[in-house]
Amino acid sequence: MDTKSNYEVLQTSKGLVKHWTKGVPFEDAAREQLIHCANMPFIHKWVAAMPDVHHGKGATVGSVIPTIGAVIPAAVGVDIGCGMMALQTDLQAADLPDNLNALRTAIEAAVPHGKTDFKPARDHGGWRGEVPVAVARRWATLRKDFKAITQAHPQAKLESSNHVNHLGTLGTGNHFIEICLDENDQVWLMLHSGSRGVGNRIGSYFIELAKADMRKWQINLPDTDLAYLPEGTDHFQDYMRAVDWAQGFALTNREIMMAAVIKAVEGCLGRTLQPQLQAVNCHHNYVSREHHYGQNVLVTRKGAVSARQGQLGIIPGSMGARSFIVRGKGNPESFCSCSHGAGRSMSRTAAKKRFSVMDHERATRGVECRKDKDVIDETPAAYKNIDAVMAAQHDLVEVVHTLKQVVCVKG
Repeated sequence: MDTKSNYEVLQTSKGLVKHWTKGVPFEDAAREQLIHCANMPFIHKWVAAMPDVHHGKGATVGSVIPTIGAVIPAAVGVDIGCGMMALQTDLQAADLPDNLNALRTAIEAAVPHGKTDFKPARDHGGWRGEVPVAVARRWATLRKDFKAITQAHPQAKLESSNHVNHLGTLGTGNHFIEICLDENDQVWLMLHSGSRGVGNRIGSYFIELAKADMRKWQINLPDTDLAYLPEGTDHFQDYMRAVDWAQGFALTNREIMMAAVIKAVEGCLGRTLQPQLQAVNCHHNYVSREHHYGQNVLVTRKGAVSARQGQLGIIPGSMGARSFIVRGKGNPESFCSCSHGAGRSMSRTAAKKRFSVMDHERATRGVECRKDKDVIDETPAAYKNIDAVMAAQHDLVEVVHTLKQVVCVKG
């Protein structure tokens, strides 16, 4: 591990924020949000902010929040278990066709995403009618615990959420599937998604329960999104069970999609793919039980990735930018964490006002992807510079592979 730490310290009235933001924007709204969080009485040591940090709903995106005796549902958020999966194949760039549109079309047809016109018809980016046999088989492994959660909290109305219909589907927004080339022109498959509608329902439900508890106990907070569930209460135990299930759903969701992408690419190329590395499948919106600085704590990573010593992770850039397969350095001061991507530099609304379709076409030149007005909010210029983000966290991770997408499917 690098002996020279690259973080700066923000002293709050009751705590600390250590932030890895040298050379990248760190807006005041995110700074204020982090200060409020660091002042909570159950924070262990400090709050860590990654170089892709930016203001978020519920909690700062790019934050690592270690707690003792409590969890903040809004800090975990509603996209529970959102994360990345990447797989190196035995294909070389020369094995891909000159016209990549057929590959993109095959992937779009194989994986439900966004609001599409593909047949069979999709329901909000999910399956309509009978789900594929492979999806139903994986749902069977999740069904028992899901039933227990729904019975414990019928008010959450989880049974009416798009649970099985969203399993094996991409979603919208910044979720994506990509075909990438590494520094040796080796072909990688990479995707980004989470627990979809059912995770959103679970997150939203427990966020409101936490806020109701704060009102009942007359606990005043600087931000209502800091409403927490104390360990030992029924709501805490139920939330931890539900969030763990949603994180398992998200992992399974990515595995199903990756299998579908492999099959689509094989069908398009007329050959079988052989994975060259164990697939990397990691969360970046989640909570886990870990041991740091001599104590067992809950670590909430909101837009951050676990980067223990030797652990592989994924840090994607934006559409048209480079992405990285990294190996963690196990830096204890970041609670063994790193960034989850480039991080937005402006809101989606601001990006749509500032950039044109022509701007987006120029920024994604050489990438087979959508180039229309509905994806301008995801254009590369709406994000921070990924190279600056990587430089700011040189003491957290080392780069193993550098990837550049040639095909990008957006939700």
